[in-house]
Amino acid sequence: MKRQYTFSLFVAMFLILAGAVIAGSGKSGNASMAPAIGATVEDFTLPDTDGKSHSLSSLKGKNGAVVIFISVQCPISNAYNERMAKLAEDYGARGISVIGINSNKSESADVVKAHAAEKHLTFTILKDPGNKIADLLGAQHTPEAYYLDTNNKLLYHGRIDNSTDTAKVESNDLRDALDSALAGKPIQKTTSLAFGCSIKRV
Repeated sequence: MKRQYTFSLFVAMFLILAGAVIAGSGKSGNASMAPAIGATVEDFTLPDTDGKSHSLSSLKGKNGAVVIFISVQCPISNAYNERMAKLAEDYGARGISVIGINSNKSESADVVKAHAAEKHLTFTILKDPGNKIADLLGAQHTPEAYYLDTNNKLLYHGRIDNSTDTAKVESNDLRDALDSALAGKPIQKTTSLAFGCSIKRV
């Protein structure tokens, strides 16, 4: 009788613990979920590396904006520095702004500013205290890109292309999405799996 009672108590405790773990993991998953393609992203405001505040609406071009989560220390993000700079140059002229966001708690605004100057990143880079915008967009990696149209509707989310090695790039996912949108054509590939270093959250 005592053995049966002990076993029943053990099972009950296990079920309670399992339920708590499942509930906790569900909450975490919801917090980091990216908006669906076609969803409207609310306007937000963040400081740049000099502490000046900028809203998304004030930075985007006449044809929208590409938001890219970047890092100072991540070798994968750094492998894309030249490509991100070229992206900003090519598409800025076509009405699409490129906006960098650094959400890493371990990388200060001063460090981000010095890194941008060293790597010749001339597009606006914002600091995301408390990784609030990374959470809003469900960003997990550096680099990770989001293309928003003039109404802040999400049209593409994922990687920039398929390889850190430019000689092995076979799929220019982000550029293809931008070119299709600018041509008034449907974007064939609206999502792709971003890869890189994890965002160092608070």
